[in-house]
This record gives sequence, C-alpha cells and structure tokens, in this order.
Amino acid sequence: MLPELTEPERQRYARHLSIPDVGEEGQRRLKAASVLCIGAGGLGSPAAAYLAAAGVGRIGIVDPDEVELSNLQRQILHGQSTLGRSKLDSAMARLRDINPEVAIEPHPVRFTPDNAAALLERYDLLLDGSDNFPTRFLSNDACVLARKPLVYGAIFRFEGQVTVFAPHLGGSCYRCMLPGLPPPGAAPSCAEAGVLGVLPGIIGSLQAMEAIKLILGVGAPPLGELLSYDALRSRFRTLRIPRNPGCVLCGESPTLDHLRSAETMAAPSCAPAGLPSIDAQELAARLTRGDAFTLIDVREPQEHAMASIPGARLIPLGELAGRLGEIPRDGEVVVHCKSGARSARAAALLEAEGFDRVSNLEGGIDAWLSLE
Repeated sequence: MLPELTEPERQRYARHLSIPDVGEEGQRRLKAASVLCIGAGGLGSPAAAYLAAAGVGRIGIVDPDEVELSNLQRQILHGQSTLGRSKLDSAMARLRDINPEVAIEPHPVRFTPDNAAALLERYDLLLDGSDNFPTRFLSNDACVLARKPLVYGAIFRFEGQVTVFAPHLGGSCYRCMLPGLPPPGAAPSCAEAGVLGVLPGIIGSLQAMEAIKLILGVGAPPLGELLSYDALRSRFRTLRIPRNPGCVLCGESPTLDHLRSAETMAAPSCAPAGLPSIDAQELAARLTRGDAFTLIDVREPQEHAMASIPGARLIPLGELAGRLGEIPRDGEVVVHCKSGARSARAAALLEAEGFDRVSNLEGGIDAWLSLE
C-alpha cells in the first residue's frame, strides 16, 4: 500500500500534483520509493538534490571521502564551509535542508564486491555517479543479478553520457557496451582530463530524471540506448547499445553469477596489482640522505604549480609514453601523482617499456603533504 501524503507534502509537491502523469498517486509512489546513489560528487550531487526535492522517500548515499577545495567547482552539495568534512555529512545537511520530509541514509564505505549486494538489497534502483571502471562494472553486475535498474552516467571534459541498464526490462547491460576493462592509461581520470563544472550538473540531472521516470512508470527509459551530450556543439545524440547474446552476465548462456571478477576486483586505476611502492616517510628519508633516483610527477602542470615535491620532474601521464627518453633507464625511478592512482598506471607503463626499478609513491602528494 502506498503511503499517504501529509498536508505539508501536498503543498510542497503542488506542482507535481497538477501534472496528470504524476498526480497524487505518482507522488505517493515517489514517497514509497528508494534510490541508492554511488557517490556524492559531481554526478551524485545534482542527482541526489533533485531526487530529494522530488520527494523520493529514501535516498542512500555511498561515499567514504572528504570535501576538498577542488570538489567545489562542480559538486554542488558541498561548499566552503564544509571543506574537510565528510562528503556524507555535507550532503546530508544540504539534502535535509532541501527537503526534511525524505530520509537520507549515509553509507561511509566504498562500494565493493563484499558489500554491494547487501547495500543494494534495501533499495529499488541504483544511480551510479562513480568515476572509475571497476565500480561501474560492480554497479552493473550487482543490479543485473538483483534484477534492479541501473541509472548510468559518465562525464569527460565537455561530453556526458546517460542510459539505463536493465536486462530484466528488455535492455542491455554495461558489459554489453564494454565487455572488459580498458588497458592501463587508455582512459584518463577526471583529474587528468578535467571536466567543465556545469557538465555533471546536466548529466546528474538527467540521471535523476530517468530514476523518477522509472519510479513513476511513465515515459520510455533509454533501454538499449546511450544518450550522449556534446556541450561544445549543444547537441544530443542517441547511440544503440544492443543486447549482446554472448554477454557473460546477461547473454543467452551467462557464465558470471557472482560479484567477484577481474573487472570488479581491479584497482580503480586499472593498473596491475603487485607494483613496487614506497611510502611518503621513506621517500622523505631518501631525499634527505641524497639517494640517487629519478622522481617523476605525472600530474598536470596546474597541479604541479600548486604543490610539488622537491626535485620532482614533471611529465604528465598523457605525455609519458612519448617522453621515455628523458628518464634514465639505468637507475631507480619513483613516480607520484595526487593520490597514487595515475602514478600506478605510470609505473605499469614504465615496467612494460623495460624499466626494471620503478616504485609508486603510496598516497601520492597528498600523503607527502600530510607529513608537513
């Protein structure tokens, strides 16, 4: 039975109640619904804000991170006053201010193969605002196995994508579009490539729209279709993502029936496991001793200008393959980035190119700065 609306709720949602395809029954469906959002970042911020404003009764948010200054250009749930606080605390305060009638459920953990099924079990659908391939594969696999819709979104510089993966509703799944992980370094991270701050607002809002349509049972979700937005040309286009009969997860003879796979268990950087590493304290001690090694910073120039490690040579990850000649092959090489993900990919690339003494700085320059 759908929950009744209170008089304050009727006033709050008056503009919804006047829409024939929503009305009081539709608003009651929204009140009874639950959505799990992966991330309170660029995509999760606008999506969660509009879901809360629309009256979705229960919204879960999975995010273990803290608010950083570089987030504020696009992550609209957070502000200057919440720097250093957990993103969940910041998001909950903002969402409750938007609509105190909805329940916001914080999950201060990473979405992993160990907890994904239990987290998803309590919600009607999942909205993925993650920024890495392993989490996207995991979101997809968990939803397909649980027969729940996945509202997918992705952003890159001036371009964004939205779709709904739901084989049980007649659509395709993420693995139909991308069967396996791309090779290391094939796809840059948000920090490497950048993203225009307003873009996740557009894409996250479209994700919220698709979630609300699914809850209300109105319109046509983009099953088997990828909606692509080109901000520079002010153009939307639709690409077909047909169901793959040979898909290991949703095909005619599926072979994947669990959440632990090469894709979901990979590091977010998509770099091979087992690469040698060095921590910030050891690096500081070696620099103090004057040990002989080459320190490479694979971040972007604007990041290097804001903070750098003494003696580090700047070679952005995207330029690394073409500048190998600048790095001595007969000595030790230590690579670093902001947090260790890009540099892990750089270390893997260097090893593949024959450099046999390569280490990655654990935690990147963030760990280095924490020593000060």
